[in-house]
Amino acid sequence: MPLKSFREAINEALCQEMANDPSVILIGEDIAGGNGGVEGAAGSSGGMLGVTKGLYHDYGPERVIDTPISESAIVGAAAGAAMTGLRPVAELMFMDFFGVCFDQIYNQAAKFRYMFGGNCTTPMVVRGMVGAGFGSAAQHSQALWPIFSHIPGLKVVLPSSPHDAKGLMIQAIRDDDPVIFLEHKVLYDTKGEVPEEPYAIPFGEANITREGDDVTIVAFGRMVNFANEVADKLTGNISVEVLDPRTTSPLDTEVILESVKHTGRLVVVDEANPICNMASEVISLVATEALQYLKARPIKISAPHTPVPAAPNLETLYIPSKETIEKAVANLME
Repeated sequence: MPLKSFREAINEALCQEMANDPSVILIGEDIAGGNGGVEGAAGSSGGMLGVTKGLYHDYGPERVIDTPISESAIVGAAAGAAMTGLRPVAELMFMDFFGVCFDQIYNQAAKFRYMFGGNCTTPMVVRGMVGAGFGSAAQHSQALWPIFSHIPGLKVVLPSSPHDAKGLMIQAIRDDDPVIFLEHKVLYDTKGEVPEEPYAIPFGEANITREGDDVTIVAFGRMVNFANEVADKLTGNISVEVLDPRTTSPLDTEVILESVKHTGRLVVVDEANPICNMASEVISLVATEALQYLKARPIKISAPHTPVPAAPNLETLYIPSKETIEKAVANLME
């Protein structure tokens, strides 16, 4: 099976779905490469970090559409296009800018099916970068999945590997509801085995990336990779099960509860700020539905309740670390 980067996996998913379905279009800032009026420039870059590179040449300006710098226009156009039969994939570049167009997302697209009695679907994907670790400072580095997960009518996807990125993107494009697809910017260059052929990963089905008997770690996004490294390091001393929900809405509560009932111990790692994040949700779920199975109190690991620092040394301290995860696991076993 070929090795591909996270970036290449998403690009391949977009390309294969555009080839498979002529109703799939891309819309966003510089996704065609920018400088469309300059001969030879269009399609040269494919967005800020090259995720859509080459697609302009394959599918042309009618399906890979550069837009002005207006998030409201991008998402509004995507929502309208979805209602009329297209399957748009809209890029917000940095997902931090969702505040500019949040009404179109949560008060319009997320509610169309409900408002029109099930007679209207909105098959649109809003994709963009999230997460700290890239030195992008407070306005470009946030972990925003808890906000989107709060909204009924939205499906929220947070892949942690190239394999999952491709399968989940294909599922997102084929889904008939609005999907928020969040790409951690630090993962773009990570590589993993990815099949050449198209495949879809169903939403709401968690992935157990490591099997274990002593402690369950539920981790989100980039933190799944941290948790896997900790589990591998502790092999032979502590048996750690790592669970990647892959989607925060829908959330695979059944697999989470099964794992905790098996191990009796729980660590939840979420890069998002601590108040009302997904770690809080998972611990609440376990405390409500599986309290009697716990052998120790659950441990929540999150970023502090501050903006993401610009200084590299402070940003490193801000992000939950592998050392913190390992210490939490050890504490549960005492």
